[in-house]
Amino acid sequence: MTAMLRIGLVIDDGLDRPDGVQQIILTLGRRLSALGHEVHYLTSATERTDLPNLHVLSRTVGVRFNGNRLGTPLPLRRSAARSLLARLDLDVLHVAMPYSPFLAGQLVSAAGPRTVVAGSFMIYPQDALTRWGIRGLGLLERSRLRRFDTLSALSEAAQRSAEGAYRREVPVIGAPVELPDPVAAPHDGPPRILFLGRLVERKGPRELIAAAGALYRADPARRWSLTLAGRGPLLDDLRAAAEREGIADRVDFPGFVAEEDKTALLSGAELVVLPSLGGESFGISVVEAQAVATGVVIAGDNPGYRTTMAGLTSQLVDPRDTGAFARVLARWLDDPSGRASVVREQRRAAQRFEAGAITERTLAWYDEALERRRG
Repeated sequence: MTAMLRIGLVIDDGLDRPDGVQQIILTLGRRLSALGHEVHYLTSATERTDLPNLHVLSRTVGVRFNGNRLGTPLPLRRSAARSLLARLDLDVLHVAMPYSPFLAGQLVSAAGPRTVVAGSFMIYPQDALTRWGIRGLGLLERSRLRRFDTLSALSEAAQRSAEGAYRREVPVIGAPVELPDPVAAPHDGPPRILFLGRLVERKGPRELIAAAGALYRADPARRWSLTLAGRGPLLDDLRAAAEREGIADRVDFPGFVAEEDKTALLSGAELVVLPSLGGESFGISVVEAQAVATGVVIAGDNPGYRTTMAGLTSQLVDPRDTGAFARVLARWLDDPSGRASVVREQRRAAQRFEAGAITERTLAWYDEALERRRG
């Protein structure tokens, strides 16, 4: 492996939100730093002050993209980009993609001849408008994209999008996930169905309430409870939906769950249900659940989750098919031995994306590009 590297991790959005791309950048940065590499974060509109070598380069404006809220940066001056990169003298400029021409694009153009420019494609476009937007950006940025020495993707779904848009080979590396250690967290009462995530449309909590209602109507005597943990704009709507379904007495909404409490919550549920409707390029929450769940992890059957759920396809569900969703819940609620039998496979699936292993894979990817660029 190459000697210690100076690496710039570039994200057009800020680093304050706990979204997937931000988690990936921060986890990779921590792991690279722990190995002795000099890591710089090149970003926009970030307020946190706990990161070493943080370079806040722009302000952002809020936009909706691919079913999510994010910030897109205002233009970075070309002279400022050149000055910064000349001072940092990076070995690798690693860009989260798709990128904005206004910030990351300026940094790519300013990269010196000895700097490897690497791009990680981090989204799966969930609609035609987003797909065409990415293709259009690829056409507009055709000359700048030639400066990228290497590209990679988080998942097979992201890989297909990147190769279709950029007409280049894009290997899958995956996302680095800090895997928590399982804990013993038994709970009294009926089997628990757990949702943990943002209470927003894309994550599927509304569909889970509907499926739980159908589950109840099919067999009112079956014992179970439902916990929807997290915050978001759908909270009041979901409470009302539980009332309409006649299951309000079985459903609780504990609100925000601190990071240190997530493992016990995940470990204490018989069913962890993450029924995302789409737009997922990977599935960090799925991997975290696989690592610690003592019951079965059920995930929405969308392209990004198929990478993290490889080998566990019987645990995928179409959240919009309420009847089928309810039958999947019933199947696993009624099969304690089946739940126990899948735990080992879930833990094995999670290990594929353990942060240290993905970091080593990323470093090997850097090394190959550095060898090609520097001979």
